Amino acid sequence: MTSTEKKTVCPLCISSAVKDFYQDKIRTYLCCQNCNLIFVPQEYFLTETAEKAEYDLHRNSPADQGYRKFLSRLFIPMQELLSPASHGLDFGSGPGPTLSVMFEESGHSMDVYDKIYADIPERLEQRYDFITATEVVEHLQTPKKSLEQLWQCLKPDGYLGIMTKLARDREAFANWHYKNDLTHITFFSRKTFIWLAEKWHAELKFIGKDVIILRRSAMIKSSR
Repeated sequence: MTSTEKKTVCPLCISSAVKDFYQDKIRTYLCCQNCNLIFVPQEYFLTETAEKAEYDLHRNSPADQGYRKFLSRLFIPMQELLSPASHGLDFGSGPGPTLSVMFEESGHSMDVYDKIYADIPERLEQRYDFITATEVVEHLQTPKKSLEQLWQCLKPDGYLGIMTKLARDREAFANWHYKNDLTHITFFSRKTFIWLAEKWHAELKFIGKDVIILRRSAMIKSSR
């Protein structure tokens, strides 16, 4: 075990069973042997200014039909699960909120939250019928804190819908374009979401290659 492994714990499950996974010319990637999260150590995190500069390059908007089609990979299966006039939160909505608009067009009420573009903390203190997080979890510096906070914001029987590319084995990871974005610092796999669902006693559904929907049990009461 290297000195790095001894000092590092998994940012999702806080296990110290962390091993070196991959190394490229820019960053080191570690893998948790407990929940299978792949992540980069904190020294590779961008500053908030540099991170925002990357996000500012995005030109997504509700008028972009291609972007709407992309988001439909989560929107369609989530919409099929929801009761009419549900109340949702789009977490990590970015500089051009679009998924929230799509749900509003379908008759739901929506709030948005983004740590850079819509930092409204009280929205993370409310309760929602559903929460979406598209292309967000790979950016989380503290995934345990962030995901548990979202989970507590869900009403019983509520849904958390996530879109993120799923990591595979080391050979596939080596040629994976997704890791080359320096704002991507945590990489989830199917095993990671299975671990998370077991921890939360949640129903879990994988849809296609990059959509994950977790349902909060009605039997588990919120601490709020």
